[in-house]
Amino acid sequence: MASANPFHPDPSTQAGLEQIANSIRQDIIAALVEAKSGHSAGPLGMADIFTALYFRVLRIDPNRPDWSERDRVVLSNAHICPVLYATLAQRGFCSREEFLTRLRKIGSPFQGHSNNHFGIGIETCGGPLGQGLSQAVGMALAARMDQARWKTVCLMSDGELDEGQSWEAFMLAGKERLHNLTAVIDRNNIQIDGYTEDIMPLEPLADKFRAFNWHVIEIDGHNMEEILDAFSFADTIYEKPTVIIAHTIPGKGVSFMERKFEWHGKPPNPDEARLALKELRTLGGKIQSEHE
Repeated sequence: MASANPFHPDPSTQAGLEQIANSIRQDIIAALVEAKSGHSAGPLGMADIFTALYFRVLRIDPNRPDWSERDRVVLSNAHICPVLYATLAQRGFCSREEFLTRLRKIGSPFQGHSNNHFGIGIETCGGPLGQGLSQAVGMALAARMDQARWKTVCLMSDGELDEGQSWEAFMLAGKERLHNLTAVIDRNNIQIDGYTEDIMPLEPLADKFRAFNWHVIEIDGHNMEEILDAFSFADTIYEKPTVIIAHTIPGKGVSFMERKFEWHGKPPNPDEARLALKELRTLGGKIQSEHE
């Protein structure tokens, strides 16, 4: 299924970033329906965060994915990797057409969980939930030991906070005062079996992080200005690590997916994908699309 035509919005503007995020959501849908498997809700919900990171926040170079001074990104909830792949493709790290046609194919760089063996700007292999922050803490400690300037950003789900290892890593990072580490919690309130507060209540989440010696910022994860301000403010905190609790809508931009945990781990079928792409291309019917 074809996705939106390539375009070149200006990432230096908020409107340009929002256009990129919308294009990334369209590519996620197109790749998932081609793959016939994968996760829909989380990737759509995190498109704004990933756009801000890769187009404005991070020190990275698509022509040098192994640049020693690059900022490091750890995707702990690696099942939402379609949003990472789509963003890397839009940013120039890998082929957009290959992502759209080879997601979850054998031998493809675009595996069902992110894999760092293919040289497309991915730092770690993902899969077991709850382990990403431990990896990120190790990276931040290594950077401090080497007196390096690069920072580490770890993206996490709220569901994986059910894992005890996550809290061990939060505790160690707070103890070590790793100001070069920022964690981003996708607070979308769903996990594969239902709503987080029904399965294992997390609140009061911000207070728990403060108790572990983290600086806490809470934002609307779809407000580009708030996202950029949060990452900028995190860079000014020198006495402790920062956690950004990003309140997001799972399935953002597709009305029949939004806030429904049933879309955590399934792709759209062709008819659903056509409807989803129409909604994204028309911003929910607010504008006309040449693809209609």
